[in-house]
Amino acid sequence: MKREEISRINLGNSLDKLSNIDPRGYGVCNILYKGAREYTKYPLTMNAAEKLAAAVKDGSLVYILTGFVLPTHKKAEMDGIVSSMLLARALVKGFNARPVIICPEDNIPAVKSLSAVMGLHLFENIDDLFNYTISMGVIVFPKDIDEAKKLTDDLCGKYTPDAVVSIEAPGPNKCGVYHNATGLDVTKLEAKADILFCRLKEEGILNIAICDLGNEIGMGTIKEHIQKYIPYAADGTCSCGCGGGIVSDVSADNIITAAVSDWGCAGMIAALAYIKKDIDILQDENLQREAIITASRSGMIDMTGWVVPAVDGVDCETNVHILSLMRDMVKSTIQYENTGDNWYSRVDKLGFFKS
Repeated sequence: MKREEISRINLGNSLDKLSNIDPRGYGVCNILYKGAREYTKYPLTMNAAEKLAAAVKDGSLVYILTGFVLPTHKKAEMDGIVSSMLLARALVKGFNARPVIICPEDNIPAVKSLSAVMGLHLFENIDDLFNYTISMGVIVFPKDIDEAKKLTDDLCGKYTPDAVVSIEAPGPNKCGVYHNATGLDVTKLEAKADILFCRLKEEGILNIAICDLGNEIGMGTIKEHIQKYIPYAADGTCSCGCGGGIVSDVSADNIITAAVSDWGCAGMIAALAYIKKDIDILQDENLQREAIITASRSGMIDMTGWVVPAVDGVDCETNVHILSLMRDMVKSTIQYENTGDNWYSRVDKLGFFKS
């Protein structure tokens, strides 16, 4: 096994672990990770990053689907939108790609504010992305199913992306119902971006889904595992009476599960920074902090319902600490790869990682 292969496996494991630190202590992230890792058979963050790095080229169009509207005050939550914007920045900085955020109207104030924080020019017309560098796009995706199908037809007919990434975007269960974490029906609140995701998946486009519970796009991949162990996921256990449970019926070819979806995305960006050997692809602590505060000031709410700079009940500084540890892991891995080979070859000869 080559030296970098060993590094990728072990850095990926570290990033996965950091993504799955359990701040609430009820173990859902550990449950999800076991099922996702058994499916992927490789570190989740590194797997997604390797696939994305292979697919995205100079000028590539990448769709980033996000935006979960909570019944609390009927506002969009912080988780998902922050990391989506940071991923857009990483794709521009590392690949000169053309990322497009696809989200409900509820997220637009944050997208507009955060684009400036990311240093990116924002366009609502995809054609403009190909005329200007250092740019990203945004498309408001409908909450009406028929309108969503029409927009999907239009997008797929005109603009084929090289990859689609879903981050904390809601997915319907087998009954077509979208749920929040406690099993309430939130179908009317949510954009139907899963229609676009499924179309692109059917067309063979690289697809990645990042999730933290089971009611999001992509979690259909490990549906049976989630139904067995996650509250409200089994048939008949949701609160709305539809009979389908909260687990999404929408699967993805590549999944990342995390304690907080933003952390799973940060882990993937960190892996991209390692692959490109450019730590600046991964946001630094100051940018992470400013992004969270800006999203909060733009009306995004924490999972708890408070309009505060927190993500899924985790305060801003803890989010920054997680990011800082990821940066340290990437920098250290690159540094030690450039030192003498005292350990890599010896570890390889003993065969642990060959399996």
